[in-house]
Amino acid sequence: MEALYLLIPLSTALVFLAIWIFFRASDSGQFDDLEGPALRILHDDDSAVVEVPSVTAPPSA
Repeated sequence: MEALYLLIPLSTALVFLAIWIFFRASDSGQFDDLEGPALRILHDDDSAVVEVPSVTAPPSA
């Protein structure tokens, strides 16, 4: 029974700490865009095209 006098306040404090951490992360914008980064990997990156130098025939004599 004496353990409950310690465990109930500790568990209540732990719940309030978890709620405070969640709301702090939510206010800082941690959960703003959940789909953007996941879908960004599926788009082609056209700006990373590597140019291959053209090969020309040597001049004929």
